[in-house]
Amino acid sequence: MASSAAAKSSITIRLCGPRGFCAGVDRAIQIVVLALKEFGAPVYVRHEIVHNRYVVEGLEAKGAIFVEELDEIPLEHRKQPVVFSAHGVPKSVPADADQGNLFYLDATCPLVSKVHKQAMRHHRLGRHVVLIGHAGHPEVIGTMGQLPEGAVSLIETVEDADVYEPSDPDNLGFVTQTTLSVDDTAGVIKRLHERFPNLTAPAADSICYATTNRQEAVKQAAPGCDLFLIVGAPNSSNSKRLVEVALRAGARKAVLVQRAAEIDWATVGDIATVGLSAGASAPEVIVNEIIEAFRERYHARVELADTVEENEHFLVNRELRHVELTVADMAFVNGE
Repeated sequence: MASSAAAKSSITIRLCGPRGFCAGVDRAIQIVVLALKEFGAPVYVRHEIVHNRYVVEGLEAKGAIFVEELDEIPLEHRKQPVVFSAHGVPKSVPADADQGNLFYLDATCPLVSKVHKQAMRHHRLGRHVVLIGHAGHPEVIGTMGQLPEGAVSLIETVEDADVYEPSDPDNLGFVTQTTLSVDDTAGVIKRLHERFPNLTAPAADSICYATTNRQEAVKQAAPGCDLFLIVGAPNSSNSKRLVEVALRAGARKAVLVQRAAEIDWATVGDIATVGLSAGASAPEVIVNEIIEAFRERYHARVELADTVEENEHFLVNRELRHVELTVADMAFVNGE
């Protein structure tokens, strides 16, 4: 890579679509912004509203305060709203909020809520629930927390499926975390079905449309890429899966970055084609920042690599639907 403008080499940036914010993330951010407008600062948020530091810091600047547990909210602010994150929470959390007379707004993604209902339906019909997901992820904690202790078994890998020994092998139902690798999850489900032929699937696919669409776009764009950049946070499950998908689909190298400043230009090497996508909680403004960083160093041509168009939209809480957003508010909500 040359430092002078005259010596810039030419590259193609394959910009994946869909990318970035999904409808659930958009809704969650909108709920916090609307709550700040309606009730004033501070608005408390339990856990990161979405897994992205840029978004979190932007909301903090507007007056949001992030806490890990409800008991961190000072007594004098207990009449202020507290928002539950898009990842969902165990049933114990709203129960604790009710017990403490807290006013809460649930920003759980409707597609995560759908998985909760699928798990509860399995349980209601007498099935032991097998949850395919990543241990410790907030969504997994929230889903397991919908049911009594011991009602859910967590399976992470095909190897876990190989050694799983349920007490009633003929009476199992599965659900999955919404942000998993489509291909990896298919392998786990296949192995579970081989071992437990009566395993019951949920009424609809648990992996959400946005996860599936972003993985498919990356899969299509990755072959022939010398470098594939995924914009996302290290604790974002769907973003980390995109890195894995890019590598499996043929990218020579794939890296997760939160901002352009994290790109290690010294190790980029000789490149001709760069893939670029963003996890479902990464704003478009950072994608544009990275494109500009490449344009400073290369003659960069952007090539759109679109697969499907997304038009999903989820309504915010009833208490907030009358509040109007300014143009600046909408730009922030949309990650622009």
